[in-house]
Amino acid sequence: MKKLLIPFVLMTIVLLFDACSSAKQVAYFQNIDSTSLAASKGLYDARIMPKDLLTITVVTSNPSTSMPFNLSISSTLSADGRLGGSSGSLLQYLVDNNGDIEFPVVGKLHVAGLTKDQCEELIKSKVKPYLAEAENPVVTVQMSSYRVTVAGEVTTPKVVPVSTEKMSVLEALAQAGDLTIYGRRDNVLLIRENADGQKEAHRLNLNDANIINSPYYYVQQNDYIYVEPNSVKAKNSAIGQSTTLWFSFVGIVTSIASLVINIVRN
Repeated sequence: MKKLLIPFVLMTIVLLFDACSSAKQVAYFQNIDSTSLAASKGLYDARIMPKDLLTITVVTSNPSTSMPFNLSISSTLSADGRLGGSSGSLLQYLVDNNGDIEFPVVGKLHVAGLTKDQCEELIKSKVKPYLAEAENPVVTVQMSSYRVTVAGEVTTPKVVPVSTEKMSVLEALAQAGDLTIYGRRDNVLLIRENADGQKEAHRLNLNDANIINSPYYYVQQNDYIYVEPNSVKAKNSAIGQSTTLWFSFVGIVTSIASLVINIVRN
């Protein structure tokens, strides 16, 4: 009986060591106390890319003066087929593959590669010649389609909207409920498409505090974040119902054997 118990004791010890090793892979920023974050200094500004949707408003002291620069849905179709007036909402501008938008009165503007502030300054400079000299228009640009996708071993895989146009990869993961216990924190995959349509794949290690210094720490519009399952999840998925029953049977036999040995000894 003792010989039968030895393999199970060894297996238990191996599982305990494996559990301790896995626990060390769960914590983020494990080397934060010894890592310099100087390289992360600086404020992040998202840049406009082709296929972005922009909401643009121009405000002047006289609303009628800025009206030609603010495209809106000003009429609706009633049930009887008649057009009726409506305040509507602002139309959005789709940045084409060349990085341009067609702006009212002004014409074509190249906006790809610009930050929000730079785009606002560009539009302001283009509309001022059409206004009174004393007029100082206020231009607001918002990236309406800014979002990223989080999938894989997270609590709630989802498409995450980025209303502030600034979000770190950790914030995106938190929006998806964070990684499950089965998610690999040392090998998170980030797929990104640049302004030329070229796809890039980058691996991120959340255990390493140097991720804060990474150029991929902040997500870009349309990023795809995938969390791979760890070896435990992979092994569990390979175990079928029959294998589970087999382990249950072995566990019962082991318990009975231990009981018999204790009875014999006594």
